[in-house]
Amino acid sequence: MTELTELTAGELLDGYRKGEFSPVEATRAALERAERIQPGVNAFVRITAEDALRRARESEDRWRRGRPSGRLDGVPVTVKDILLLRGHPTLRGSRTVPEEGPWDEDAPSVARLREHGAVFLGKTTTPEFGWKGVTDSPLTGITRNPHDPSRTAGGSSGGSAAAVALGAGPLSLGTDGGGSVRIPAALCGIFGMKPTYGRVPLYPPSAFGTLSHVGPMTRDAADAALLLDVIGVPDARDWSALGPAAGSFTEALAGGVRGLRVAYSPSLGGQVPVRPAVATAVRRAVAGLADLGAYVTESDPGFAEPVEAFHTLWFSGAARVVQHLGPQRRKLLDPGLREICAAGARLSALDYLAAVDARMELGRVMGHFHQSYDLLVTPTLPITAFEAGAEVPRGSGHRRWTGWTPFTYPFNMTQQPAASVPVGTDEEGLPVGLQIVAARHRDDLVLRTAHALYEAGVATRLTSAGS
Repeated sequence: MTELTELTAGELLDGYRKGEFSPVEATRAALERAERIQPGVNAFVRITAEDALRRARESEDRWRRGRPSGRLDGVPVTVKDILLLRGHPTLRGSRTVPEEGPWDEDAPSVARLREHGAVFLGKTTTPEFGWKGVTDSPLTGITRNPHDPSRTAGGSSGGSAAAVALGAGPLSLGTDGGGSVRIPAALCGIFGMKPTYGRVPLYPPSAFGTLSHVGPMTRDAADAALLLDVIGVPDARDWSALGPAAGSFTEALAGGVRGLRVAYSPSLGGQVPVRPAVATAVRRAVAGLADLGAYVTESDPGFAEPVEAFHTLWFSGAARVVQHLGPQRRKLLDPGLREICAAGARLSALDYLAAVDARMELGRVMGHFHQSYDLLVTPTLPITAFEAGAEVPRGSGHRRWTGWTPFTYPFNMTQQPAASVPVGTDEEGLPVGLQIVAARHRDDLVLRTAHALYEAGVATRLTSAGS
């Protein structure tokens, strides 16, 4: 039944409804795929087969009685090992986190999945505390790209992206503090979305504060809308969570793009050198938007690179993560993480507040920009996947991962919804992502635009490399 691993969540649910196959069959197929891909790509921290099959059998019984318990009943899902999953350790890619429990609480998004009957296949890999844009850690080693295992899967939700791309569950929960959903989605050829900050509640709160979002990683935009309908509801544990959404994201998919004002910024005003193969694929997809009836104008948002302000916020957050560790425990950390934690510890409160000021100004600029444009479209990344195990591409001259992710982290600072849509491959067959950004609270526009690209065949739903 391995062909079940090629189906979206929506297609699985339709099959359950018609009695064509069962949650147990879908779960066994996904578990078989997870076990098969693990040696090659290292997408999982742990595979929870016993728990998954138990939940699948319970779901199968509900479907047999015609009484599914929720909108995702019986759908196999994975969870990034940053988010709590009741009954299983959440080690966050670190040897400094003790495995002993009790691990008796779900994160809000995980709790919503449980309420809707989802089947948890396992926890996916992350760099230590999700600190960088690739996925390797002292705890779990290197996670590799599903299209070329010598290349990186990206990060920090690299395990989730590889799992979805290879058919080990159609849905995954990722986290995104500077691009950590969109980066691996682009490099692995799947859909990944960072919703408006607060749309998906987060608990425990991230040390990276209001930069960090929880978001769906899926095979297409329709599945992401369905997942966001489930997880994008308030939770009392997150004081910054938004109220209920104005309507269903799934129902909003049908709106199309006709008449939308789209700003296409190929390089943020010449600030970003973009590989020709990436630029070509993105430009072709933008032309597809115009063909669908969007009003496309080449225009830039007009902000200077905010990397220094982002580093201040990011490095100080990292320093806070490890503040409780003594000297001996710190030796267990990823050397790059130790380095940015030391930099963060040297920052003052005034440094931090200056970065907050820069962040607010960036938000003002983007707010003004969206008075003229409904959407901003850019490449997700200026490059495709590079060698696995490195923070930056060899010979790039970049010091940190932010050097090659200039299109992603600014929109964590502004808390806007942003998604990566796969729009083709480069000359080596490596995926290229297009980024769609909307004003805060307009997650519906991001999803319906991405859905229109899938419906038109502009966005590519790649066949699992493991099939």
